[in-house]
Amino acid sequence: MLKPLGDRVLVEIVEDTETKTAGGLYVPDSAKEKSQRGRVVAVGNGKVLENGTRMAVEVNVGDVVYFAKYGGTEVTLEGKNYSLLAERDILAIVE
Repeated sequence: MLKPLGDRVLVEIVEDTETKTAGGLYVPDSAKEKSQRGRVVAVGNGKVLENGTRMAVEVNVGDVVYFAKYGGTEVTLEGKNYSLLAERDILAIVE
């Protein structure tokens, strides 16, 4: 497993299971957009501020989050898709 550094967050991408449109058409895997939702699996220690203190990351392991469409770096580990994101690329936590 990867250990994110600083304010980075490792998110396991949760693929949308819906393959059928509202009109009843099936969408092939090749036409699906990249999911912007995932489960946090690891977080860094936080960002170091100018005064030397460390600001903790606001998300926790296990949180389900939405992230920026083109944010982060895609990583595949043990057959699973992950995105390594800066905390600023996380848009919301699903509650």
